[in-house]
Amino acid sequence: MLAIIGATIIDGNGGAPIADGVILTQGPRITAVGPSSTVIPPQANRITATGKFVIPGLLDANVHLLADIRLENLVRHEGRYEDLIAEAAQVALKAGLTTVFDTWGPRRALLAVRDRIDAGQLPGSRIFCAGNIVGFDGPFSPDFMARVPEIASPALVRRINAMWVENVGRHLMWLSPAQVAVEVRAYIAKGVNFVKYGSNDHYPGSFLALSPRVQAAIVAEAHSAGLTAQAHTMSVEGLHIAIEAGCDLIQHTNITGPVPIPEATLELLAQRRTGAVVFPFTQRRFEWFMQKADETARCVYSAMDTNTRNLIRSGAPLLMAWDANLQAPEAATDAASAWYYEAPDSPQRLGQGHLAWMMAMEEKGCPPMKMLMAATKNVAVAYGKERDLGTLEAGKIADLLILDRNPLAAAANYGTVSMVMKDGAVIDTEALPLNPILTRPLEPPCAEERDYVPFLTCPACARR
Repeated sequence: MLAIIGATIIDGNGGAPIADGVILTQGPRITAVGPSSTVIPPQANRITATGKFVIPGLLDANVHLLADIRLENLVRHEGRYEDLIAEAAQVALKAGLTTVFDTWGPRRALLAVRDRIDAGQLPGSRIFCAGNIVGFDGPFSPDFMARVPEIASPALVRRINAMWVENVGRHLMWLSPAQVAVEVRAYIAKGVNFVKYGSNDHYPGSFLALSPRVQAAIVAEAHSAGLTAQAHTMSVEGLHIAIEAGCDLIQHTNITGPVPIPEATLELLAQRRTGAVVFPFTQRRFEWFMQKADETARCVYSAMDTNTRNLIRSGAPLLMAWDANLQAPEAATDAASAWYYEAPDSPQRLGQGHLAWMMAMEEKGCPPMKMLMAATKNVAVAYGKERDLGTLEAGKIADLLILDRNPLAAAANYGTVSMVMKDGAVIDTEALPLNPILTRPLEPPCAEERDYVPFLTCPACARR
């Protein structure tokens, strides 16, 4: 048994914090949460946290533990995708994300790492995963990397795409609702934790990918299996249809192209209590993109910003996420990756992005408790995991963070993590990740590279 004493406890339910509180844990579960008068068994080991703040372990509603899908990265590490996923799960845990929901990735590799973590064979954030986005094609397709098939062999393209897509790809667009339901049922049987489908296409995002009847059939199939359903939406109509289909949550709700969300849709979102995952920019990042974007993109970013502010006031349950992922160090040399490496306050850097999310929402006037619940209880409720996760209460899994500073006073204080506990065990965060691959520094140039002079380059300049 373990007792955490002396800290201010913010349990995630939205009520007043407990000053000088006590949390008791036994094995992986919390047995009591209360004031200093709570009886502490004499055999309990004590952690004194006077002056600190205890909050639930953070939950990220949308990560991609294997998202660097550049040809170079997937070919270099083919056969080691589980290692990349494990590394990402450990980076997340190190930062205090005790549970993550992976909403697009190679199902078999994700499930293998999920199961090893659950069995205690590997440290890492608790993983729940969807595998493929139902209705989407794979990494080497027009949905993601359209040019790869022009330079890679058909055999490689087919093999990689199949790892993501399996039986729930774009061919579903041709099928009836009943036929789609059969395919989704077969996919659920492969062990995914929830279902995600595309209401809109991935790029450019303006087209409806699946009809309202098909969307309703997918949601019904997930619910009949006891799973939650969610949608990828990119337009106001795609968003509205997904809400009406009965989705439990919607990803990047604030991204609706150049058109802000109509008030009626905001009201429906709040009325249905549909979880609204919001992708906000800090003001610095917003200005960086606005300076570099063309007119159309500026309209999209402006609508995103307007939608975020309107969603905060809407009453819909907000969820924290931003497609957090790891990118290989080589990607930093690619101008196409400037959004990840050069733009300030990157919300997509796994292990750091949740801090950018908090700071962005703070700037837009989101109440501090609402922000904390967006990263804890609301995520658990939207995914149907509230019995075990999301708040600090007796009977729930002992996932928690000890912060040096009050997160309700300033969003930056979420970065003052002094202890991470998952399943009742204190995590050695300094040891993570155990096997750095994508988090390693860029390798120094070899001797041949130092001697190499590219064509049309001044030889003297090349050797400086």
